Amino acid sequence: MRYVVAVAGRELEVVVDGSGMTVDGVRVAAHLEGDHQTAAGTGVGAILTIDGRQHRLVARPGEGRGSYDLQLDGRRLTVEALDERTRAIRAHAKAAAPTGAAPVIAPMPGLIVRVGVAVGDQVEAGQAVLVMEAMKMENELRAPGAGRVKAILVQPGVAVERGAVLVTVEAEG
Repeated sequence: MRYVVAVAGRELEVVVDGSGMTVDGVRVAAHLEGDHQTAAGTGVGAILTIDGRQHRLVARPGEGRGSYDLQLDGRRLTVEALDERTRAIRAHAKAAAPTGAAPVIAPMPGLIVRVGVAVGDQVEAGQAVLVMEAMKMENELRAPGAGRVKAILVQPGVAVERGAVLVTVEAEG
């Protein structure tokens, strides 16, 4: 299986097969032992042996698919490991992302509880911009892409219908 692993600002190509792994074209002898829950249940602990050297590893799921928060010999690392298919899907989605003003749209009828941005604010793709209550649950609605908030068309306490435009974000570029 082929992965692209992003760690410490670098991207590495990792190929895992039945007899070991290759990292950026270099064959590496690697073995993982343990795979047990940590005492506090906050992650999975193991001993990672790479080319004969042992390292203590604790892994916790990060935010988003393929993202992990690691402690390797006590050093904290954030790692993203994506297989070829997932990486290609993300690249395609990013390339197909709309340009210009993109709306945050109500996915269902509900009541606006909180607006967390103001006109002119810079937002990142996926950043929470408002909270809407629907079916007795609070739902965070997120920016569809990075850019600047162009317009806020609702305020807390307002009931909205499914499909209503709530906030528009204008891509900068």
